[in-house]
Amino acid sequence: MTRPGEERDGSGWLDPDTALRVVELSSGVAAKVCGRLLAGLGHDVILCEPPGGNALRTREPLDEHGVGFAFSSLDADKRSVVVDLDTTDGRTTLTRLLDSADVLLTDLGPTRARTVGLSAPEIRGTWPSLVAVSMTAAGLDDPRSDHPGDSLLAECYGGLASMIGEPDRSPLTLGGEQTAHAAAFAGFFGAMLALRRRAHVAQGDVVDVALCDVAAYIDWKSDIEATVAATAPTRTGAAAGQWRIVRAADGWVGVIFQPEQWDLLIGLVSESAPASLPDPEQWWPVIERWAARLPKRTIYERAQSLGLAAGFSADLGDLHDDPQYEARGFFRGPRQGGRTVAPVGPPVRAVGLPWRSGPPPALGADDPAAAQAWEHTRRQAPAPEPSTSTGRTAASVSRNRTIPRTPRTGGDAPLAGVTVLDLGTITAGAATGRLLADYGATVIKVESASHPDPFRQWPVAGQAPDGRGVSPMFESNNAGKLGVVLELKTEAGREQLHRLAAQADVVIENFTVGVTRRLGADFETLRAVNPRLVYLSLSSQGQDGPEAGRRSYGSTLDLLSGLASVTGYPGGGPMWSSAAVNYPDQAASLFGAGLVAYCLERGVRGVHLDVSQRELISWTLADRIAEHTATGVLPAPTGNRRPGGTPHDVYPCAGDGQWVAVACHRQAERDALARLVAPEELTGRSEEWWREHEALVDELIGAWTRARSRAECVLALTEAGVANAPVLSAAERRREPRFRERRVFLGDRDSRRKGFPLTMRGYVPPDPAPAPTLGQDQEAVLPDPDFTGSKEAL
Repeated sequence: MTRPGEERDGSGWLDPDTALRVVELSSGVAAKVCGRLLAGLGHDVILCEPPGGNALRTREPLDEHGVGFAFSSLDADKRSVVVDLDTTDGRTTLTRLLDSADVLLTDLGPTRARTVGLSAPEIRGTWPSLVAVSMTAAGLDDPRSDHPGDSLLAECYGGLASMIGEPDRSPLTLGGEQTAHAAAFAGFFGAMLALRRRAHVAQGDVVDVALCDVAAYIDWKSDIEATVAATAPTRTGAAAGQWRIVRAADGWVGVIFQPEQWDLLIGLVSESAPASLPDPEQWWPVIERWAARLPKRTIYERAQSLGLAAGFSADLGDLHDDPQYEARGFFRGPRQGGRTVAPVGPPVRAVGLPWRSGPPPALGADDPAAAQAWEHTRRQAPAPEPSTSTGRTAASVSRNRTIPRTPRTGGDAPLAGVTVLDLGTITAGAATGRLLADYGATVIKVESASHPDPFRQWPVAGQAPDGRGVSPMFESNNAGKLGVVLELKTEAGREQLHRLAAQADVVIENFTVGVTRRLGADFETLRAVNPRLVYLSLSSQGQDGPEAGRRSYGSTLDLLSGLASVTGYPGGGPMWSSAAVNYPDQAASLFGAGLVAYCLERGVRGVHLDVSQRELISWTLADRIAEHTATGVLPAPTGNRRPGGTPHDVYPCAGDGQWVAVACHRQAERDALARLVAPEELTGRSEEWWREHEALVDELIGAWTRARSRAECVLALTEAGVANAPVLSAAERRREPRFRERRVFLGDRDSRRKGFPLTMRGYVPPDPAPAPTLGQDQEAVLPDPDFTGSKEAL
């Protein structure tokens, strides 16, 4: 492992002394994805499997070797050890592994964790230097976490599902276990925070990630609207609203534009805009007829050439033939029949940052050599680094920094002593900076007076920003930062940026590709100023390739990534997360923060982290892409149904717009559900029977739920031991105590903002300071007025 103060330039492969030792106890997707990230980055991840193997090994659909595509995708590059936790020998083997481990990834529920001695207090007492990351349904201490973590249930209870789908139809989960992937990104971030903090305080930690909290965190915009406007925002679907998905000649295309671009859109559709159609609603039939005559990619190309952020719905077959993916080598495996075979990835490109794309392990392939290979050496937390009274590390103080620390940041914060230049805007970039500020980094928000972050003035439900000129949208993504103004189109502004970069550790940007180079803020320019920079680019489609300069919003990326093609109602068209959610932005910020923390913790410096938001979301569909590649089957929307769970859907309850979700992953749950809702028809039926008769099962469950209120359904299902969740609106979620207690959202009506996606047992971040007004910290951060390039503009 990297010693405190030791740095690497990101070149080369990880050797055993550098690689983290990771033990994974996983049955669900979130922990597996987190392990996959670490294995892909070259670390030694040992998957502990029960006798007979992990359930995903044989969960259909299967590849030609009889291995589930999900297992092949999520468990690639790991090692396998059979560990029977119900036996003394099995627990002894696990203990030996944990004695030598740096990180434990687990999704054990609280009851099972206590049974095998892996509750949070036991972990901290037995392995004080270990960093444990728990990814469960509802948190380490919640009995709901005794059920497997399930994205549908998380999105329903977290309020996200109420925002996805058509307003007159049932709520939907996003395709491909998205909340589980986002929770994995949060877990990755938390693991790096805990490891970095371990270097300061010589103690490990337990990181607690609850899938329902992550789903709620993703849906932070709805929380803001529900609080500020006292409304209950709900799903707008794809057939109404300002942005819409319409049919093209060979598929679907998203019509995405800003209000000031309306004339551009009409010019694209028609050479003239007749006065007889003054109402935009009257134009939609014209737009639909125009789109129906053209191929989807043609529409995409023409719209993008005008600066419109339109996107076409790429199915997973389209991705294989996509010129952007081909140019960037997104598909990594050998070619069969002219096509590249999965695996896909990596989710980030960076020269020298390793990524493995190998096969999954055979069951027990590393028995018993794995524990022996770690040489029975018990990992110890390194001695704490010396620090000053301000909490900076000795290494950072020696660099003679003049940048002030963010107020209320303690010296024991995981990112204490780190300085970040945040050039990010709207969500993806700005939210990444907010996450780093939350955990102790000094984050400097850099804006232009003439073109500040558009979120500053973003109205919420028609309400203008507050008296400080700060919209609640801007507040949520920029709380806890310092604010300066630099006019980077001037030589003086660029020189001042370079002075700041010389003292910084990290730069974040999510501009359209090419903008930073024109402004003198690109990686190569700033690396010449400071070779140690970790530079994160969160662009739409990556820094190179024929479509690198294309414009996008989250809804554009829903479509281009393939996510929309597997989200929706059975037999219907694609569905996006919509502008109200913009899921790709939220996922990218969690992943981006994790990457930055990873580089800081591992001592990787002088690296350009190139994250294509489009590729990142496609990466979450790796198992579906692998299935399509191997079988030719083109995945289509399946509503809320998922492999490995039956029944797995939402059901209407008594009362208008009331729904409850049910997700059974175990036969015992199905048996309990049968006794509750329809014992004569369902008792004694096998899993195969339930799956083959899903329509009948849904009818029987729906008849039972319609006769009861949602609260009655939840109570009865919970008492019977059936995994379930109410489908909450943002207004209802606001009244749930857990989201306040776990600080997923902060403040009240006057200062509402999103909070934190995870908790740590050893560190509680303070509430962040308010977001800065434009140029608020100009004099403190830029004491030399000759180099601000912006005083007159303020």
